[in-house]
Amino acid sequence: MSDKIEHGAEETFISHLVELRDRLVKAVYGLAAACIALMLWPGPAAIYDFLAQPMLASLPAGSKMIATGVISPFLVPMKVTLLLAFMLALPWILYQVWAFVAPGLYTHEKRLVAPLVISSSLLFLGGVAFCYFLVFGRVFKFINEFSPASISIAPDIENYLDFIMSMCLAFGVTFEVPVVVVVLVRMGLVTVEKLKAIRPYVVVGAFVIAAIVTPPDIVSQFSLALPMWFLYELGLLIAPLFVRVTQSPDTTE
Repeated sequence: MSDKIEHGAEETFISHLVELRDRLVKAVYGLAAACIALMLWPGPAAIYDFLAQPMLASLPAGSKMIATGVISPFLVPMKVTLLLAFMLALPWILYQVWAFVAPGLYTHEKRLVAPLVISSSLLFLGGVAFCYFLVFGRVFKFINEFSPASISIAPDIENYLDFIMSMCLAFGVTFEVPVVVVVLVRMGLVTVEKLKAIRPYVVVGAFVIAAIVTPPDIVSQFSLALPMWFLYELGLLIAPLFVRVTQSPDTTE
């Protein structure tokens, strides 16, 4: 009898591994398809030109960015294309993750996980879009206005890529604040009342984090700290509703 149980458990474990492999393969296929599509149109060069537009717009007329590495003109646009492909394929990748874990969840757990996965993806992409369209232009203009006339501004494309990736990552992660608040409240680790009570410390912490992860200028720091504060307040509004909707049917008041 025990041999049959062990054999059944082994088959179940193997079937889960096979399912995991299939989901990973499908996720990779989706990423590859997005990457190939971007390679064909608009192409790595056009994608990088679009990404560099906020910096180019703030430079003096006729100025361009430079490449100090031998293969940088090829490698940097390829990295940007791969990053954009991942962002485009993110819904498909997250769907594969969801399809793998969903069969083992109860109905109320599915109501918990699905909104978190979707909202966290949208918030991350929203943070990246906010950084590119609203922050970069103001930050680069603010910084370049302080440049002495004796300096010729010609940013290196690799340094620029590192900078925008770190900034986009910082804003994308920061925009996850409502999800963090909701999860903390839903798991019972802290109450909404307690989070409201520590609001002054959260505001100070938002400005400290912004000062650490952004350039040392007031524009970028306020551009990160204020949305972080607003999203924290948004999380406080959503958390009670989310808790009610995702409670188990057996939960009593």
